[in-house]
Parts: sequence; C-alpha cells; structure tokens
Amino acid sequence: MSRHGLFAAVIAFAILSAGGIAAQEQPGAAQPIEAPALGEAAPDAVVPPAQPTVTTPIETGPSTATSLTLPHDLSPWGMFMAADIVVKAVMIGLAFASFVTWTIWLAKSLEILGGKLRARRAAQAIGNAATLNQAGRALGHNGGPGALLVRAAEEETALSAGSLDHVSGDGLKERVTSRLSRIEAAAARRMSRGTGVLATIGSTAPFVGLFGTVWGIMNAFIGISQAQTTNLAVVAPGIAEALLATAMGLVAAIPAVVTYNVFARSIAGYRQILADASAGVERLVSRDLDFRTVAPAKQMAAE
Repeated sequence: MSRHGLFAAVIAFAILSAGGIAAQEQPGAAQPIEAPALGEAAPDAVVPPAQPTVTTPIETGPSTATSLTLPHDLSPWGMFMAADIVVKAVMIGLAFASFVTWTIWLAKSLEILGGKLRARRAAQAIGNAATLNQAGRALGHNGGPGALLVRAAEEETALSAGSLDHVSGDGLKERVTSRLSRIEAAAARRMSRGTGVLATIGSTAPFVGLFGTVWGIMNAFIGISQAQTTNLAVVAPGIAEALLATAMGLVAAIPAVVTYNVFARSIAGYRQILADASAGVERLVSRDLDFRTVAPAKQMAAE
C-alpha cells in the first residue's frame, strides 16, 4: 500500500468514529419507521402520555333519582296517603274518635235539653199542687223522673197507710226520702251515660297523636340515612306527616274535653232540678200527714 492509500484509510476511520460518537450523544433522535408490508398489522404507535385534566365540580340541585321519589302533594290527604301504615292507623283511629265525640255531643245535647224541660214542668206542677194526689193528677202517666217521684211517694204512702194511726209519720218520711233519692240517682246516671267516652278520648287522644308523631319522625330519620342527605326536601315530607298525626290528636281531644265539661255542668243543673222536684214531693207527703186527722170535707177544701 502506498502512502496515499494509508492516509486515506486513516481519514475514513476518523470520520466513522466521529459519527458513532455523535449518534450515542443523541439518544432521543427519531428512529426511522419502516412502512409495513401489505397484509401485516401496523405496529402499536408510541403515544406520548396525556397530561391529567383537572375538572371543576358543578354544584347542582338534588339528584334526579332523589327528586323523582319526593312527594309533591303536601295536602292533608296527600300526606295521609304517603304516610307509613302505623301512622295511617293512628290517623284513622283519631278520626273515628273525633266522629264519636261529635255524635255524642249531638245526641247528648238533645237528651239533656229534653230532660231539663220535662224536669222543670214536673217541678212546677209539684210546686203548684196542694196535696200528693193533686200532683199525681197533674202529671198523669208521664214517664219523666218528676212523675216517677210522685208515684213512688204515693206507693209508699199506700203501703204505710195501715200503720199511720198507730205510729208517727217519721218512718214514712224516711222511706219516701230514700226512694226519691234513688230515683234521682238513677236519672242522673242515665243522663250521664256516654260522657265517660268523652273523658277517655280527651285524656288519651293527645298521647295517641304523639305516638304517631314519634313514629313518623323516626321514619324521617331513616329516610335521611338512606338518602345520605339532610336536604329539606327529603326531611320535610316525613316531618309533615308526623305533625299531621299530632294535629289530629289535638282535633280529637280538645272538643272532647270541652264537651265533657259542658255536659258535666248541664247534668249538675239537671240534678238540681230533680232535687227541687223531690223536695216538693217531700213537702206534699209531710202536708198529707199533718192533715190525715182532718175531716174529709176540710181536706177536700184544701185540695
């Protein structure tokens, strides 16, 4: 080899060495991509990693799933239909108690009014009579308590007629008083019949309504735990149903208590009228005893 050939070989080796070093210093250089041949699948393309996307949450109202289950009818009937079966039973019981209260009010008001009118007429007839027989004729066959008082006195007088000539009339007066007091008590019991139901409703209806309230609020808290939210739209229907039970308890209890107190005063007045009639009968019996020795003509004149 000549000097010129050796020199050319050295220069070529130096150039090749410099190109290899430059290739090693640039590792990120793009590699040539060979086009795939026909019928071959393209190799997976190298995709650079995507940058994370930051999304800002948008506050919205109640979810659609929750809003679809919320009751939209908050009328009393709508709340009753949406209430739990226990709360429904409480409301039905309170409504029935209210119906019983107003029924007793109507029936007992008419009964007390009629009883007072009959007792006043009887007391007036007894007060205007001079003898027991005259009072009996004035009342006739009336079935009221006043007529019963007069008939009881006449019966006791007839039973004791054989002993009046030998003993004083104190025994007859005691027996008449005893029978009259029993008739008064029976009439008062008959007039008071049904008022005990009002006392029971007035004392228990608020607590029955409170039971429905507690049960409804418990169901409202259960709904809160299931919905995982304290939104007023979720809580309000259950609380409204519970408060409706309380309102119905008060609606049943307040009229019952007021009606019971009114009837208690009315029955006390009725008993007072009967007491006046009974006192009139006792006066007639005492008068007849005083006139038992008077001549029949004078006694007829007194009548």
